[in-house]
Amino acid sequence: MAEALVEAEAAAERGEVPVGAVVTRGDEIVARAGNQRQRDGDPSAHAEILALRAAGQRLGDWRLEDCTLYVTLEPCPMCAAACRDARLQLVIWGAEDDRVGACGSVLDLAADPRLGPALAHRGGLEAGRSSELLKAFFAKQRQSS
Repeated sequence: MAEALVEAEAAAERGEVPVGAVVTRGDEIVARAGNQRQRDGDPSAHAEILALRAAGQRLGDWRLEDCTLYVTLEPCPMCAAACRDARLQLVIWGAEDDRVGACGSVLDLAADPRLGPALAHRGGLEAGRSSELLKAFFAKQRQSS
């Protein structure tokens, strides 16, 4: 999660919402990314999507069954669905997203049986640090507007 926080901090420095994601296989970091929606003008350029895409390209397979995703914020519905589709072994997230969280906070797409096998996930790792990055970012945004 420490590396995902580095990605989140870098995203904040670029003016992006500070969310970072890292895909690992065993002890190896396979891919990493931070949000790039503003830079790319792409509504799907969430850290999770970018990290999953990079991991699939690096590993040569869209199935990431032996991989874990660490992300600083609970995945939204789009990202939770992408994690399920990628067949990740596990998703570990930091701060709960009480607005659009899809791993139990608002929705539970991770466990919905209508979507196939459940997505294993755990939340709360480095939640305080992840939350502080987000709070600081949005406070700065409010001050500048």
